[in-house]
Formats: sequence, C-alpha cells, structure tokens
Amino acid sequence: MEARLQALGMIECNSIASGIEAADFMIKAALVEPLMLKTICPGKFVVAVYGEVASVRSSLDAGLASAGASVVDHFLIPNISHPVISAMACALAEPHGTAVGVVETFSAAATIEAADAAVKAANVELIEVRIAMGLGGKGFSLLCGDVAGVQTAVDAGAATAMEKGLLVRKVVIPSMAPQVLRHLM
Repeated sequence: MEARLQALGMIECNSIASGIEAADFMIKAALVEPLMLKTICPGKFVVAVYGEVASVRSSLDAGLASAGASVVDHFLIPNISHPVISAMACALAEPHGTAVGVVETFSAAATIEAADAAVKAANVELIEVRIAMGLGGKGFSLLCGDVAGVQTAVDAGAATAMEKGLLVRKVVIPSMAPQVLRHLM
C-alpha cells in the first residue's frame, strides 16, 4: 500500500544526530513516506513525512519520543495545501497581483504551518517558502495577490506562528517594486 499525501508531519531538532535517529523511528513506526530529511541552519535537522493522518500522527509520536528535548518545533497538518508542498520543493509560482506579503518565523516548522494557514485563508498565490538555509534558523513565506487577500492571508499565517510564540514579523507591501521582487526570486 502506498502512502498518500493527506497529511504532513514535521519535526525540527536542534541536533543533527537526534534528527536522523528520529527520522528512522518515524519511518519504521507507520506507513509514511519521507518528504524531507535535511540539515538546516544553524546546525538543525528537519524530518517531514506524509501519508494518512493516523499514520503521520503515529510517526510523529515515535519521532517526538525519540528526539525528546532536542525538538525545537513540530506539527501535523491534515489536508495540507498542495501549493505549500510545491513551494517547499522550490517550485516557485509566478507572482500575480499587486500586493506581496511576508510572514517571517523563528522556525522551519512554523514557516510551513503559517504558509498553509495563509493559503487556506484567502485567494492568494504562494510564491515561496524558504526555510532556515542561510537564515540563522528562521524561515519566511512570500505570498502575492490583491491587497485585501494578501492582508487576510498574512494575518492568518502570522496568527498561527504567534500562537507558538514564533512570529518574527509580518508585512504586506501593497505595490512592491518589480525590481525588488525579481531579486527575491
């Protein structure tokens, strides 16, 4: 039986060794598939798995038990928005609309949760999800669309990160200079 992308679970560890060990426990615990196993700055490790919701939950439980105090952040997102998965894989969308929004967080996991909440809250395009590489462990998501939609999306994403105390900053730029946007992409 093949795992389907119904849910995404992620654990972010402050120890690479602990993260690798947690990944092994997670994959062995349930019928899930790895989406991402990688080192991120500053010396952290991220494990993301997907599959049926119950399987992902079991997998996360095993990983959390294994990683213990090295867990920085984690999540389980049932029915994750597919543009979030594309953005995580660096399949960048072409910007449409006049406004650009940014949600910046203190963890990779919080960035992905915020991006998912944002795209589910309003009719916006997710341009990019950038996590922790060269960012000192932080992450951010870029969204575009009309001003009202981007504001709604950014507020929803920021609220998700704020619940965990991991929001760095949120901004909505009503009409970003095209030169700036080109250099961000």
